Amino acid sequence: MTESFMFYNLSEGGMNFQRVMERLKAFMCADPRSEYVLSIGTDSHVHHKETKFITAIHLHRVGKGAWGCLKNMIIPRAIQSLHEKISTETALSQELAYIFTSQYLGELSDILIPYSEEGADLTFEIHLDIGRKGLTKDLIQEMTGRIQAMGIEAKIKPDSYTAFGYANRFTK
Repeated sequence: MTESFMFYNLSEGGMNFQRVMERLKAFMCADPRSEYVLSIGTDSHVHHKETKFITAIHLHRVGKGAWGCLKNMIIPRAIQSLHEKISTETALSQELAYIFTSQYLGELSDILIPYSEEGADLTFEIHLDIGRKGLTKDLIQEMTGRIQAMGIEAKIKPDSYTAFGYANRFTK
């Protein structure tokens, strides 16, 4: 499943999922006594003949920087339905989150376990590009419910920076 995923960031392109995991592990190993928030978020932009989705992986070393990467997906039509657009964003984040929870989150946690008494911690979240203001407010319960059903914390605006901040910069 992860073989078809290709990621990039501002300094490196063409990363497969294994390379992303190596980067995440190296970032954590550089300071294993820190608190980390691993988040996944997707944003999209409707263009004339297509809709571009960007899914971001963001590892925040709280108070000490971050590392992230992005994955593109393009649907060759302009999605007009807000529900369909937000539902697709949520599904793309869920797909990537499932890979982490089923296979890789334990590997990242294992790096920090020896340092847990010194403050090391890892939180895993999905960030949704929805909020209590605007048209997306009616979708909060449905989309956060989908995430919570996976046993993952869902964040919405203004706390969902991976979706509306990081991923959003690359959708245009």
